[in-house]
Amino acid sequence: MPATPTPVCDFGWKAPAFHLPATDGKSYSLQEIAGPKGTLIMFICNHCPYVLGALDHILRDARALQEAGIGVAAICSNDPVAYPADSFDKMRELAEARDFPFPYLHDADQAVARAWDAACTPDFFGLNAQGALQYRGRLESPEGARELHDAMLQIARTGEGPRDQTASIGCSIKWRAA
Repeated sequence: MPATPTPVCDFGWKAPAFHLPATDGKSYSLQEIAGPKGTLIMFICNHCPYVLGALDHILRDARALQEAGIGVAAICSNDPVAYPADSFDKMRELAEARDFPFPYLHDADQAVARAWDAACTPDFFGLNAQGALQYRGRLESPEGARELHDAMLQIARTGEGPRDQTASIGCSIKWRAA
């Protein structure tokens, strides 16, 4: 499966609001997820080898960022009919088995993924405390530099992300047939 890259960061883009059900039985809005020092929204899924290969590092960094005052959530927008591994029940199983420290949200109608222009899994959106996009890069470098983690800490300190960002790559969002 060929990798799909994310677009470059559109600095200052304002994240559209949402309200989605989560695997913990609650529903969350972007405002409820937002942290006092920023917010990280990740588009992930259950079946993508890019996500599965990075999941330990995603969970590690999410915990560290939450401790730094950054709100974190993940959204699965994939078509669960064509990709049953991405169904809400399977999302719940993965979140429980891996002890997700953040809400895992279900974008059943794919409206949030479209509004956010999500391209792939994983796709990382790092917002400052005002909800403006400051990071749309990869999780880490091939050498293991924690690019997402470090960028989000910079955003928490300064309100601005690094100007040099390398796009994340992963499996394309699995859109429902029109």
